[in-house]
Amino acid sequence: MKKYKVTLTLEERQELDALSSRGKHAAQTVLNALILLACDEGKYQKERSINETIARVLNVSMKTIDRVKKRFVEEGIDMALTGKPSTRVYKRKADGDLEAHLIAMSCSEAPKGHKRWTLRLLADKAVELNYVEDISYETVRRVLKKTSLSPGSKKDG
Repeated sequence: MKKYKVTLTLEERQELDALSSRGKHAAQTVLNALILLACDEGKYQKERSINETIARVLNVSMKTIDRVKKRFVEEGIDMALTGKPSTRVYKRKADGDLEAHLIAMSCSEAPKGHKRWTLRLLADKAVELNYVEDISYETVRRVLKKTSLSPGSKKDG
């Protein structure tokens, strides 16, 4: 396995010290900062800890420490702290056309036998009218929540 050597400058150490000791930061960011501080082999480090000790004290795995060190060496301090951005692409079911149809349906008269449209009725009707192949009532709720049509937006009484 390749060994990655973390060597921090004085400015980087001060930044990591500040990040880990005060302010509001994500827990993983603070943990990564502590890992980098403990793994530092530069001239400003007073006492370097071994990975087993760091893993035990911070309650993380050895693999986590190796990944943080690798990201620091290969991609820099910012990537080592925050990690890689998500590459997952989400396909939206509700495009603008479907949103317009759902809003129009929710403003129209409710079907016979019902006092008002429910989220499930709207979802079923959208599938029935071939606006979309399938859709959950939760997706319908999110679409209507973006408008003033959200059932919880008006105060009762």
